Amino acid sequence: MQTFPEFSTLRIDVDAAVATLWLARPESRNALNVAMCQELVEACDALEQADTVRVIVVRGEGVAFCAGADLKERQGMSPAEIIARRVNGFTAYAAIEALSKPVIAAIRGPAYGSGCEIAAACDFVLADTSAAFKYPEVGWGTVGATQRLPRMVGRRMAKELLFTGRVVDAQEALQLGMVNHVFSSDAFEEQVKAMALQIAAANPLTVALTKHSIDAGLDTTREGAMAVELLAIQENLRRSDWKKAIAGFGKKGDGDAAAQ
Repeated sequence: MQTFPEFSTLRIDVDAAVATLWLARPESRNALNVAMCQELVEACDALEQADTVRVIVVRGEGVAFCAGADLKERQGMSPAEIIARRVNGFTAYAAIEALSKPVIAAIRGPAYGSGCEIAAACDFVLADTSAAFKYPEVGWGTVGATQRLPRMVGRRMAKELLFTGRVVDAQEALQLGMVNHVFSSDAFEEQVKAMALQIAAANPLTVALTKHSIDAGLDTTREGAMAVELLAIQENLRRSDWKKAIAGFGKKGDGDAAAQ
């Protein structure tokens, strides 16, 4: 049985190859503090190394996904300390983004500020109808969330959301491409579990290579992206039992063979 470190701000549960990474400061609406930043990095390292884990779902305990940065922690900090705190946050988001395994953000309630950044660092987002998103940085007199948001919603909409700090509800977030699906409260748990299990049932190597090809390809030219995919195909052929998979296409009885 896979064991994970003990955390003060997080919790990890594993069920059927799906790990749920809980932001576990419900008394503070899961506000991101330095301890959580550091533990997110440690948790991501542990999850990456866990052979039994194929999919990771990031969730928040209590009524909020993450209400943003812990502003109480910043009181009395010097400019140097605030910069160091922001670097801790960037490092945590990058650790989530760097996971080779699929990472799903499952959001109920508010995801504000740092909560939006955590969600954006995941591969995609599933939302309950109660989910709400807000980028309050400009209103706080600071700068943040200027990189992932424009890549999701475009330059002009990102500027609107950052300049105004207005709340985006789940349905608008769906329209803007901030979330992939919105489910009713009654269906949310079942839908999150079903999608996570469906992905966990796929070949973990091909899933990891597909994730890498998309992420690396978008950061280069079209020609460079094709080279990234070709290298991924070669690695998949070298390391996976692709002949067995192809031989099984016609035996599934669900149209997969024709779809290929």
